[in-house]
Amino acid sequence: MESKNNSRAIFVLFLTVFIDLLGFGIILPILPLYAEQFGAKPNEATLLVAIYSLMQFLFAPLWGKFSDRYGRRPILLLTLLGSVIAYAGLGFANSLWILFIARSLAGIMAGNISTAQAYIADITTPANRSRGMGIIGAAFGLGFILGPAIGGLLIGSDPNNANFHLPSLFAAGLSLLALLCALMLLPESLNSETKAKIQVHRHRQRRLNLLQLSQRPQFGLLVGIYFFVTFAVAAMDSTLALWSKQQLNWGPQQTSYLFAFMGIVSTIIQGGLIGFLKKYFGEIKLLILGILGLGLGLLLIGFSQSLILVLVATTFVAWGISLSQPILNSLISQMTAPEEQGQILGIASSCSALARIGGPIWAGVSFMKFGSSAPFLSGSLVMLVALTLSLRVTTSASEQKTERLALQSRS
Repeated sequence: MESKNNSRAIFVLFLTVFIDLLGFGIILPILPLYAEQFGAKPNEATLLVAIYSLMQFLFAPLWGKFSDRYGRRPILLLTLLGSVIAYAGLGFANSLWILFIARSLAGIMAGNISTAQAYIADITTPANRSRGMGIIGAAFGLGFILGPAIGGLLIGSDPNNANFHLPSLFAAGLSLLALLCALMLLPESLNSETKAKIQVHRHRQRRLNLLQLSQRPQFGLLVGIYFFVTFAVAAMDSTLALWSKQQLNWGPQQTSYLFAFMGIVSTIIQGGLIGFLKKYFGEIKLLILGILGLGLGLLLIGFSQSLILVLVATTFVAWGISLSQPILNSLISQMTAPEEQGQILGIASSCSALARIGGPIWAGVSFMKFGSSAPFLSGSLVMLVALTLSLRVTTSASEQKTERLALQSRS
């Protein structure tokens, strides 16, 4: 019976995360163009992307603490309800400031993904936890593929009469469906015993300070690469619709389909190719190839004037994202002790969140000051910095391997 209940809970969590990412994927490609309907300039339109990440950065840790204290189910229900309100606000918006309020609320409520992951950890054993987390990852990927495609269909094919309200209201309906499923089918995963263990662990947990982290140069290099990669990707995400409108005369539907295309390429790479490539090249070389692909893709976007070149460029971008981000997570995780995993990955995640805030802000400013291709060309320059750091990781890793072999031969 317990196994059946856990399976049902995992299905509801899958549905919750899938719908959350589906809504995010529906809105992201069209958001800058939606803001333009209310007279927003490019730097104001990209702020809509940045403010979501800012609110998520500020509130995600609070949702984690609240879920430890009050339970996973109440936090999931509350954040899903907030998502319904946020998407409905986008759908009924009649001014730019309402868009900003709705998007801020959506960012505040984005903590339901981390809460869903905590729920999985509660109801699975270490032996089958990776399978449970994999299901959440599958929901992530599937939602980001289908979301832009659905958004493109709902918004319509006429760029001059695009229906920006319908995709947002559709996303609100999806969140309402997830809320009802969770309300009826999702039990609480935390019992009093588990809550007590969480509190004891929190009191005993050793905090890492900046001095200790400064003594780990490899960690600093990897987090720096993570920041620059995320910065460039966030800048691209927030201005691709504005660029395609100006350079290719595209509407929101075409841009949504382009995001869906990148999602499909990413899924193919992460779903099957990355395991084979990792065995053949090794993680560090594959990281370098990913950074090179991302930099080349951004550079090509900046000079693209045709659909074929855009597809080639975004294929390189999807290749770079699909390789670099999971490998960076893996390398950072491997260099930490088990009891530090949460803190170390949390620090890396915070740096990534800061990049998702700064990237769109820079993209909007550079778009206005230096032209529509500036966010992509500057992103390729940022990838040169990331490439330089990744070569230092390669050198250091080789030196560490030599030292280990020398120590083994002496012993």
